[in-house]
Amino acid sequence: MAKEILKTVYSHNQFANNGHQLIDTLVDHLQKSTSAKNPKTINWNVPKKELEFWKDFLKNGNDGDFIPEVLKHSIHTHNPRYMGHQVAAPAPITALTAMVSSILNNGMAVFEMGMAPSAIEQVVIESICKKIGYDRNPGGFLTSGGTLANLTALLSARKAIVKQDVWNEGHSATLGIMVCEEAHYCADRAAKIMGLGEKGIIKIPASENFSMDTTLLDRYYTEAASKGIEIFAIIGSAPSTATGAYDNLDVLSKFAQQKQIWFHVDGAHGGAAIYSEKYKHLLQGIVHADSIVIDGHKMMLMPTITTALLFKDKKHAQDTFNQRADYLLDDVEEEDWINSGKKTFECTKTMMCLHWFALLKHYGDTLFDAFVTRQYDLAKTFEKMLIEDPKFQLATSPQSNILCFRCIEKGKTNGQLDAWNAAIRQRLLEDGEFYIVQTKLRGIHYLRTTLMNPFTTKDHLRQLVKKIKAVAASIN
Repeated sequence: MAKEILKTVYSHNQFANNGHQLIDTLVDHLQKSTSAKNPKTINWNVPKKELEFWKDFLKNGNDGDFIPEVLKHSIHTHNPRYMGHQVAAPAPITALTAMVSSILNNGMAVFEMGMAPSAIEQVVIESICKKIGYDRNPGGFLTSGGTLANLTALLSARKAIVKQDVWNEGHSATLGIMVCEEAHYCADRAAKIMGLGEKGIIKIPASENFSMDTTLLDRYYTEAASKGIEIFAIIGSAPSTATGAYDNLDVLSKFAQQKQIWFHVDGAHGGAAIYSEKYKHLLQGIVHADSIVIDGHKMMLMPTITTALLFKDKKHAQDTFNQRADYLLDDVEEEDWINSGKKTFECTKTMMCLHWFALLKHYGDTLFDAFVTRQYDLAKTFEKMLIEDPKFQLATSPQSNILCFRCIEKGKTNGQLDAWNAAIRQRLLEDGEFYIVQTKLRGIHYLRTTLMNPFTTKDHLRQLVKKIKAVAASIN
C-alpha cells in the first residue's frame, strides 16, 4: 500500500497530465482576468463561510475542482480593476520559475544545496547594486520579504555602530532608531524585536505631504540624547506605505553622516524607481545609504515573496549573524557569498533569484523602467481626474502609484464622512468588481488605491469613479 501511494505521488505521467491541465487553466484565467469582459476582481465571502467551504471541500470536493475553486475564491491581481494592496500582478514567466524552484527545492543554506541559485543570486545582487550606483565594495542577498529584510538591516546597523557586542553580550545601554511617523509598521516591529521598546523608536512627525519633516531631525536627536538614548540608525521611507510619500533621502544621508549613524532606506515599494529615468530623482541620496530594501514582488512584477537587501559595504552583508568576534573573520569568510545560511535569518529559502534573473535575462532593465514609469504616470492621471470632480478630496498629491482620496459632501461632519467612506469601501468589496483598500491619515478615513496592474487604464479609473459615486449615492 505504501509503495503504491508513493509510486502514484511521483508518477511522471500524472505530473505531466496535471501540469498541462494546470497551465491551460492558468492561461484561461489570465485571458479572462485581463480581457475587456473580465469577471469580478474578488468574489467576496465572509471569513466564517469561507472556512466552512474549505472544510467541506476537503471531505466532499472533487479533486479536479480544486484549482478552479482556488481561483474562484481568490483576488485576481491581473484584473485591471485590482487597485488594492501593494502586490504585483506577476509576469507569467515567473510562475514557471516558481515551479522550477518548487521541484528542485534547493534550500541554499550551503553552496552544495544550491549551486545554481547561489551564483544566480550573486549576479542579481551585483546588477541591483550597480543600478543603485554603489561602486566600491557592495553586496547583499535575497530574503523572504521586506519585514525580514528591514529587521536584518537594523541588526546590521546595530552591530556596525554600537560599540558593545550586543549580539553576544546583550545590551545595557538604551538604544534607538529614528523613523518617520508614517513609516511602515515593520520598523516598529523590528525595533521591538530587538528590545528597543517604545522609547527607542524616535518618531519624526510628517510634513504636510506625509513625508518626514527633516527640519525636526536635530531637535529629536538632541532630545533623545538628553534622555540617554543612543541613536544608531535612521530610516528613510521610499515611499511610506499609506500615502506613497518619499522621504528626502539626500537630507537624511547628510544627517546620518554628520551624526555618524547608519542610514537605511526602506525602498520595499518604491526602491524600484532606480530603474525609472523619469522618477529616479525621487531617490536622490540613496547611493549614500548603508543598506537598502527593495521588494521584487511589489513594483518589479515578481511573485511573493522576493526581496533584495543591499549593502554599500558587503562586509555588513556577511557578518551580521557571525557567531564569533569580528576580529576572527578571515578573508575567506568575508567573501563567503556562497553560503546563504550565514547571512540571513533563513537557513532554507526558496530559489527566488530565478524570478529576478529570468526577467533581467529575457527583458532587461527596460521592463522595470517601463512598468514603474507607467504606474506612477497613471497615478498623476488619476489625481487630475479626482481634482476636477467636486465630489472628491485628495489627501496629498501622489509621488508614486499610491493615491488616497475620499468622497465629500457639504453638511456632513468629519465623523459622518469617515463612516460614509468606510461604508462605500465595504460596499465595493462586497460588489467585487473593483478592489481598493482604505487607510486613516491623521484620524481621517480615506479610500486608497495602489495602481499595481499593468493593464489598468484611464478608462478603468473613470469606471471606478463612476462606481464610487453611484455607491455613495445609494448609501447617502
